[in-house]
Amino acid sequence: MKKMLIALLKAEVKPALGCTEPVAVALACAKAKELLGEEIVKCNIFVSPDVYKNGMCVGIPGTTRLGLKIAAAMGLNGGDSELGLRVLEKLGEKEVEISEKFMDQNMVKISPIETKENIYIEVNLKGKENTSQTIIMTKHDKFVHLQKNDCILLNREISLDVEYARIDSPIAKLTIKELIQEIEKMNESDLDFLLEGIDMNIDMANVAMDDKVGIGVGYGIKRAIEDKILSDDLMNKAMMLTAAASDARMMGVNKPVMSSNGSGNHGLTAILPIAAYNKIYPQTKEKLSKALAISHLVTAYIKNYTGRLSAVCGCGVAASTGSAAAITWLMDGTYDQIDGAIDNMIANLTGMICDGAKAGCALKLASAASAAVQSAVIAKYNCVVPALSGIVGNKVEESIRNLGKVSSQGMAITNEIIIKVMDDMNNNSSRR
Repeated sequence: MKKMLIALLKAEVKPALGCTEPVAVALACAKAKELLGEEIVKCNIFVSPDVYKNGMCVGIPGTTRLGLKIAAAMGLNGGDSELGLRVLEKLGEKEVEISEKFMDQNMVKISPIETKENIYIEVNLKGKENTSQTIIMTKHDKFVHLQKNDCILLNREISLDVEYARIDSPIAKLTIKELIQEIEKMNESDLDFLLEGIDMNIDMANVAMDDKVGIGVGYGIKRAIEDKILSDDLMNKAMMLTAAASDARMMGVNKPVMSSNGSGNHGLTAILPIAAYNKIYPQTKEKLSKALAISHLVTAYIKNYTGRLSAVCGCGVAASTGSAAAITWLMDGTYDQIDGAIDNMIANLTGMICDGAKAGCALKLASAASAAVQSAVIAKYNCVVPALSGIVGNKVEESIRNLGKVSSQGMAITNEIIIKVMDDMNNNSSRR
């Protein structure tokens, strides 16, 4: 079990440069261009509705342009697939300028494809002599198909009609108590790699606290604390750090963040409230690393039921709940109190919609961080939502399963409407 959990953490907690959905498109494009090996004549890209939604309005590192098309163009004109989710890290000003011209020539065609799979990215390139195709599916950096001309280099099972929220992760067999007990048994050396995420994500937050970036949510909270409008306490510090990092990331600041379960914003929300707690109540490295493990793995536990992408904000319903569980544990909460903090979160932010990655995400991350601290603090004093209240079940695992049903099955039509509204607004704007 220990090896499985550590392997899961290493697979799901990794650096990412830029918003994960457009970066995943850039990764698929970079690999396709490497396979093609010549000048591109035609480029057609098909993505799942969730990838389409999440990449529509977000900033891309290195350019002032927004969205999937510029990310794809950058992947095609300088991306390095060997870097994984840091595929755009080596692009300089020259490559970005070439990418912007490539985009302006209308070389990149991107369309949503009908599928229940949350993450699906298909890139088809045609050159003068060759063709290539790459497909990423189920995870942002998981290639399932690679092809050059008629030569298939990789061919894993592909289905566009999978059921939502497949329950296939080994951690689904554990209770939350058992999961935390397994983490508590680990040595500091097993988990010290997680500590890098605190420094990396605080570094991103610092960019947007001294200067207004994006909406300036983190900057505004910091100014309000300095002006004594808000107190310099745990909740406001957690909000400030988490929102500031999102302000910077959503506007395409060229720095990596430590992601969690396929999302950079999840990583900010799973890590920075814990970093805020550590700033006020310093912890040993061992305890801090175990708290981070709890946060990431509770996030993974929830995402196993809600799906990797969905109509609800994963930061609000999953990563923030991981933070709440971890902060309760850091406050020496009992297993029942940790369960109570999770139930409090499920009773609170369930239903917060995801309308794609964009500047406004900083507001949602501020709310998520605030709710995480609130849920943890009141659970410490045994103030928890009673069983059978709304979707809260008799046990916390039942509450999480119910959350998954609401998030994936119940809000499927909501996701379709969100995407249609966003598409309509973009189409109307382009016609003006």
